[in-house]
Order: sequence, then structure tokens, then C-alpha cells
Amino acid sequence: MTKQEIAEIKKLLNPKRCSIDRICGCYVDGEKNKRTQFAQSFLALPEEEMLKYSDLLKKALSGSVGKNLLTLEFPLSSEEAGGTQEFLYRLRQCGLKDDDLLNQFYDQIISTYEYVGNYLILVIHDNYDVPKRTSDGVENEDASEEVYEYVLACVCPVELSKPGLSYNPEENAFQNRIRDWVVSMPQMGMLFPAFHDRGADIHGVLYYTKDGEDLKDGLVDAILGCPLPLSAGSQKESFHAIIEETLEEACDIEIVKNIHEKLTEMVEEHKLSEDPAPLVLDKEEVKTILADSGVSNEKLAHFEEHFEEEAGADAELFVSNVMNARSFEVKTPDVVVKVKPDRTDLVQTRVIDGRQCLVIALDGTVEVNGITVRKTPATDTVESLMGIIPPDITLEEAQAERLSKI
Repeated sequence: MTKQEIAEIKKLLNPKRCSIDRICGCYVDGEKNKRTQFAQSFLALPEEEMLKYSDLLKKALSGSVGKNLLTLEFPLSSEEAGGTQEFLYRLRQCGLKDDDLLNQFYDQIISTYEYVGNYLILVIHDNYDVPKRTSDGVENEDASEEVYEYVLACVCPVELSKPGLSYNPEENAFQNRIRDWVVSMPQMGMLFPAFHDRGADIHGVLYYTKDGEDLKDGLVDAILGCPLPLSAGSQKESFHAIIEETLEEACDIEIVKNIHEKLTEMVEEHKLSEDPAPLVLDKEEVKTILADSGVSNEKLAHFEEHFEEEAGADAELFVSNVMNARSFEVKTPDVVVKVKPDRTDLVQTRVIDGRQCLVIALDGTVEVNGITVRKTPATDTVESLMGIIPPDITLEEAQAERLSKI
């Protein structure tokens, strides 16, 4: 699902315009016991409660696509009788009115959700009349082409409020505040079916995880039965490892700069195309980027082996996970230099007096610790034209040396 598709469903959770017909919940204690359950009409709730539930449900549709929000596809076997997709399909079709199905759903979560403490399982059912859109993107709510029926579920920790003092107006005094159990924002959630091309895709599901590095594999396998992609952090690590293993001793700053520039160009072109789908890279696209960045055919000979070993043959890497489009970073044990992604040309390496140095052109105003400093008067030496930071000199030492020359 794209950001736009997720945002369209998220808008439905506003109590003033929602059509949610049923909300169900199960409160589970730290010993995995069901403490209480409820099922009722959502619109029959007091307005304040509706708002609170809406905030929780909206959070299950928040975060970064490819990191916190993952669109997963069901394997064909899951759509057969007794499969995970077939179960969710029946749960949606009954409108959450089949208590046996609901309890099976709760039990699946309780048996596989690894959490120390109490939590609340929330599930809602809704029928969304998808408004027709004109060619210029304007919605006509009076003209609906399809009804998108879905269930949205999330798991929210229930924790004791923090201790503190509170004011008691009846006693006109400050007293120790009574601690109570408060429902926190969800740790995980799922939307079934996925909302693709403004319609239901029963072959897919949107999965939410608060922690992009903890995808809760066991729970996903039991409830959804869908293969999971690499986590955001693992995608970044795999991408870096693929480059390092492919280039080996040829992995220098210039090549990495070229790769970063190619990725930055792709991001800008993707923005201009107005394609709502996230920008992802498969094996062949990564290989093309490396070739266009100056990696020799000799080095690319074993690229596919490295890619499949680190990420998997059919892996897709989200560009937003593998690179920081806002800066280009050079890091040594003592110095970190960040440069705007469109000015990587300012960073070079030079061998000076037998030492490899990082050379940064001092264009425009120069500030040191927020203080505007004057540049050294021009001479014929490289040092007077460039800011040179040897790898074994700390940033503070380099700054102090330059200030001493002013």
C-alpha cells in the first residue's frame, strides 16, 4: 500500500466521518489470561471514548512505509480452508459477530505475542463506500464505485500511570495521585484486506510494527502466514555489505560518492514522477547502480552471489532504508563530517606528506562552533585553499589549529 492509500483509510478513523460499525476488545494480563472482553457498536460509545479509541487505531496506520508499515502477500496455501488468509476472510465476513472466530483470533495473538505485561487487543469492522474520483483527483462522495469492507486490529500495552502528586479540589490539597491502568499506543497492528488501487486486495495485508527492527516473526507467521522482508536496519546493513564485498579493496570514497549521487538522482526523479509507490531496488537495479558508478565488470562478476547471500535472491530494498537522502556522511574514529547530498563534490581525498587526508573545499561563509571565521589568506599551497583533516586528528584539534592561523 502507498502512503496515499494508507492516509485515505486513516481518515476514516475520525469519529466525525467514520462508518465503523463494530469494535471488539480483549484485555489480557501478564500471565496470558483473558481478564475481560467486550463487543459493541462503535457509534454507540460516548464521544470521548470514541476519540480515544480512534487515536489508538490511527497509530496502527502510522510510520514509514517499508519500515513500520509493510504490505505483505499471502502464499496461495493460506487461502485454502484452514489457512490464515481464509480465517481472516471469515472474520471480516462475519462483521466480528462470530464469538468463536473472535476468540480464536484472540487466542492466536495471546499464544504468539511475546510481551511481559498486560495488553489490550482491539479489533474494528468497517464498510467504506469508496468515493469516485475525477481525473483531477477530486472526490465525489455521492458517487461510490465500490465498498471496501475491512477489519483493523492492534495490540496496545496497558501500563500503570506514573506516580506523582495531584490536586484534590474537594480537600483543597495536594495528594499522592492514585495510579491506574492506562492503554498505551499499539505495538503492532494489521489491516485486512490491503487497500490497493482504492479497492480491496484480499491477497494482501498491511502490517504495522512500532519497532521497525522487531517484526515479531512468530506472531506474523501464526496469524498472517506471510513471508516477512528484511527489517529496515537489516536492509541497510545488507546493502552496505553487498557493496563492501563486491568492491573489496576498490571500495573508496569516490565510488561510494558516485553510488550516493546515483541514488539521490533516483529519489529526485521519483519525486518528479509523482509515483505514489515507494522507491525500491531489486538485484538487477542495484547492479546497474554499481556499474553506472564506476564499478568494473571484474568486480561485478560475483555481485549476484553477494546479493543473494546478504539479502536473498528476490529481496527488494527500500531506498529510504538504505540511504539518508538528507546528508552524505564521512566518518572516522574521531571525526564525523556531514555534507548536503547535492554537494558531495566538496569532499575529496588527497595524499599529503605521505598521509591520506580528507579535503573539504571551504566555499562561502565558514563557521566554527557557531563563530564566523575568516579564511587563511590565499597562497600557493593546497592547505590554504582546503580544509584538511587527517584521519588521526580530532575535529577539535583541526579547529584549534585553523583558529591559531587567523
